[in-house]
Amino acid sequence: MNRAIILGAGFGGLATAHTLRKLLPADDEVILVDRRPYFMVGFRKTWVLLGESPLAEGQGSLAEVENHGIQFVQGRIDSIDPLNRAVVVEGRRIEADAMVVALGARLAGEEIPGFQEHAYNVYDPVDIPRAAKALRNFKGGKIVVGIFGTPYICPPAPYEIAILAQETFEKRGVDASFEIFTPKPMSLPILGAAGCDVIESRLADRGINFLPNHKAKGVEAGQITFTTGRISYDLLLGIPPHRSPEIVKESGLTNSDEWVPVDPRTLETQFEDVYAIGDVVEIPMANGKPLPKAGVFAEAQGKIAARRIAANFKGEQPQAEFDGHGGCFLEIGGGQAMMVQGEFLAEPAPKVSLDGPSAKYLEDKRAFEAQRLAEWTSGPA
Repeated sequence: MNRAIILGAGFGGLATAHTLRKLLPADDEVILVDRRPYFMVGFRKTWVLLGESPLAEGQGSLAEVENHGIQFVQGRIDSIDPLNRAVVVEGRRIEADAMVVALGARLAGEEIPGFQEHAYNVYDPVDIPRAAKALRNFKGGKIVVGIFGTPYICPPAPYEIAILAQETFEKRGVDASFEIFTPKPMSLPILGAAGCDVIESRLADRGINFLPNHKAKGVEAGQITFTTGRISYDLLLGIPPHRSPEIVKESGLTNSDEWVPVDPRTLETQFEDVYAIGDVVEIPMANGKPLPKAGVFAEAQGKIAARRIAANFKGEQPQAEFDGHGGCFLEIGGGQAMMVQGEFLAEPAPKVSLDGPSAKYLEDKRAFEAQRLAEWTSGPA
């Protein structure tokens, strides 16, 4: 009998667990660990923020994985021992023959002085209801959407939030002006100048002021300080810096890096039979930039890690490799969405395009959430 343990039940962890369960014999154990009792697709937060639907509508119970033959352990991870492929969960030590670390990125708003006191963290499900209430009660003035550090998960999301919020206030007849800033020289550098021009033109058409090359140093009541000056705000929607979870750093998986280094194709770490996937890893593209952090990549990586683990358990030579194909949706209002997609690990440079807009992409986005909730967090068909 073999045992695989997966740390984290986001896109990557759930894809790994379900793929392994399908590939392994029934007496092999698949254990999934997470501190939360639910799974939620990240872009649900935007819909909740704008009052379209509640958080609960996009959450699935992780306890349901037990119905698929996957053991679910809910609890806080005390320590990770990658050398021995072991983890301690609230005092209980669990050892395995293979380990997958899929613990995502930590939101580090505390790194920006004043962020936690003055900004609404629109990437934190706990803070979303408070932010949604602030938007509902907003009577007019200046709203700033701020990207306070890179990399961050779901790169199109801040621009989507700005566009959809502007559309919402326009429909309500509320006099609100919008600005969005980023420390990067353009909106989505992976698209190149032409693709970014499309996004930035969309912002301009909506009357949203775009501020590139703005690295925030701190936040005060009504003001954000940058290396180049200050801007004012009446309501601040912030995307905080992202970091590796402290428990991952303490394990030695990151070495001196912020993120876990892995083989870009096999997702193997420096430790034997230990894989890392999703937002916790850094995979360089051919242009030297890191692969964007997105659920679609975590899911694809989880399936590759699972296939390689299953092959090893069966005494076979693993063949599966991550190819870097994927994409992210970008809602632009009016019932339409665009799609950032392509071959991100292509040589000699990533091949990425911005497609749309179309109503179909918005339908696809909603189906994307529904399909994963049904497949991963509901009883067997």
